[in-house]
Amino acid sequence: MRSTMRRLSTMLMSLAALAAWTGGPAEAATDPVVIEQRSLTLPSGETVAYEIGTLYAPENRDDPKSRQIGVGFARIKAARPTGAPPVFWLPGGPGLSVLDAFTDTAQQNRLRAWLTFQPVGDLVVVEQRGYTRRGEMLEEMSDALPLDQPATVRADTLAMQALARRAVANHPKADLSGYTVAAYAADVDDVRRALGYDKISLFGGSFGSQWSLAVMRLHPDIVARAVLSSVEPLNNGFDRPSHVFASLQRIAYDADQDPDLALYLPKGGLMAAIDALHRRFAAGPVSVPVNDDAGRPLTVVLGAEDLQLALLSRTTEPERWPAFILALYHGRYDEWARETMADRRAAPVKLIGPLVDSSLATTAENAHLLRTDPALPLLGGWNFEGNLVSAPDWPTPDIGDAIRRPRINPSPVVFVHGDWDTSTPIENTLGLLPYFPNGHAILVHRAGHDGTFYQLREDPAAKQAVLDFLRTGAMAGLPTEVVLSTPKFEHPAFPPPAARSSP
Repeated sequence: MRSTMRRLSTMLMSLAALAAWTGGPAEAATDPVVIEQRSLTLPSGETVAYEIGTLYAPENRDDPKSRQIGVGFARIKAARPTGAPPVFWLPGGPGLSVLDAFTDTAQQNRLRAWLTFQPVGDLVVVEQRGYTRRGEMLEEMSDALPLDQPATVRADTLAMQALARRAVANHPKADLSGYTVAAYAADVDDVRRALGYDKISLFGGSFGSQWSLAVMRLHPDIVARAVLSSVEPLNNGFDRPSHVFASLQRIAYDADQDPDLALYLPKGGLMAAIDALHRRFAAGPVSVPVNDDAGRPLTVVLGAEDLQLALLSRTTEPERWPAFILALYHGRYDEWARETMADRRAAPVKLIGPLVDSSLATTAENAHLLRTDPALPLLGGWNFEGNLVSAPDWPTPDIGDAIRRPRINPSPVVFVHGDWDTSTPIENTLGLLPYFPNGHAILVHRAGHDGTFYQLREDPAAKQAVLDFLRTGAMAGLPTEVVLSTPKFEHPAFPPPAARSSP
């Protein structure tokens, strides 16, 4: 991939740096990289020195005449030299901007997490082209969806196609074809060279893991090792419904053991409640009266495909999901209707998400597996159909099967994956592990879609072993399994049926 690096400027850039920090035009830059030295004081009194920078790169790396765009990055140097390669921390999303951790006190937990890497070596955080305050944040408004009819995958697909056409029309100065995972990988390589590193370690979760896998595929010689969590392989941007449903089954098993939830459960447990809901909504939609923000009465119509979507979208907090399902089972639709009303409003969409996903797409074989999955009647095609159908409407080119398909990679990698993850199911890691002969998987029972150290929060020795791996490459001490405590499940906000019928 063509590089824009010519020299590294460590001086303060007045106009260019200010424009980049505030999201101003990248064309103001005169150097490929600008870096500013900064520091902040934490509430504890600790002073943190860091560098904040902007990489200026071609928006379309295949077009010699492409305009330049800014990509933000930051570096926190090691407390003392360790000899270890720097850790490049790649955020998820796509569309997660993280450099406000240095300026927003509400985000300083992330900064404290970054400081735990100081005994390992330098930490470099690279933001995502197209969604960074050091450059541009590409967004487009979605269409509002009607409240008086059920949602459908078909309507969602048409809306995605319309969004793609509108995004192109409303961003005439942008070359949206430049936002491929290959370009994101090249940005990492450019930052690496600008900072003078030969080898780097990668640390990423969710899209950050997929981004890391692209770096390992396209720039294999620069990667010393990697730690990837909530893993999303290059050919698994869209998850099979049966894999997601298996995660739901594992959550349901523990929920069924909760003695307080048992008062609300039908015979057969939580999965029987889901089965009953599918039968109920297959018979027809329901109309739920709600009030809008101004107190005016409205009606939200919810159908069978809304139920599929709810099963997918309400599982990011596993400890709350059973109570939500049981409320529906007992005919309490108010909360669901209010959330659906909010979800159907017009809202800004981060464009780099569909741009990257449409470029990654999937192999024809995997598309067939998605569309013929046995759990499709339960969860529908919400996870993939709109993206697959609208791919020709988005301008990013297909990266091709040669990049998508996994291949043997000798890089030492530690995979950390929870079996309650419904966003990137654990089957992703299990399917990818054979292609990494120097890989090691830590399977975390009851962990959801979270980062490495949050998944390992109850096992300090495992966390330290991961840090040791990043520092030395040694895998000694890494467990193969971590078991988290059963969470305290939230209970429905109404008395159980037995209590209501009691004298």
